[in-house]
Amino acid sequence: MSHPYCDYCNSHPEDTFNKPYHDTQYGFPINDDDLLFERLILEINQAGLSWITILKKADNFRKAYHGFNIEKVAKYGEKDRARLLEDAGIIRNKLKVNAAIVNAQKILELKKEHGSFKAWLDKNHPLPKEEWVKLFKKTFVFTGGEIVNEFLMSTGYLAGAHDESCPIYRKVASLRPAWMRK
Repeated sequence: MSHPYCDYCNSHPEDTFNKPYHDTQYGFPINDDDLLFERLILEINQAGLSWITILKKADNFRKAYHGFNIEKVAKYGEKDRARLLEDAGIIRNKLKVNAAIVNAQKILELKKEHGSFKAWLDKNHPLPKEEWVKLFKKTFVFTGGEIVNEFLMSTGYLAGAHDESCPIYRKVASLRPAWMRK
């Protein structure tokens, strides 16, 4: 007998990108700042596009953005902007490229004050979605409600990544620290 998965997975049964992402990353807590930054930038790049497009280009994004190393991306100048806008392997959108650079710089500021991007997120958890959106809009660029919602759900800060009947739901829940299970 097969387990009931989330509706999204059930609606994409032959998909070789979404199912592995769903089973190993979506909703799972992330402790590494560069990986949190990566997820934020991928969510920003998904705006107006399908998530499958981003998953198919994820390796290209990692190469183009130096593994999403926050310190490196924060130092990008005009040559890097031009390089990224010429890279057909990623989403070539000026606002999204700029958001990656500016948000890397913002994360460096957060790290000075809070020690890490994760510590800043943890300090603000739990907040309702509306408060998270206000906080992100005040702190970052190109972070509307849907981007913030998906970033926080995909990293375990907001509930809703998996249906309770999904076998991944319990796995994700067991990985969250007790203080985060609110």
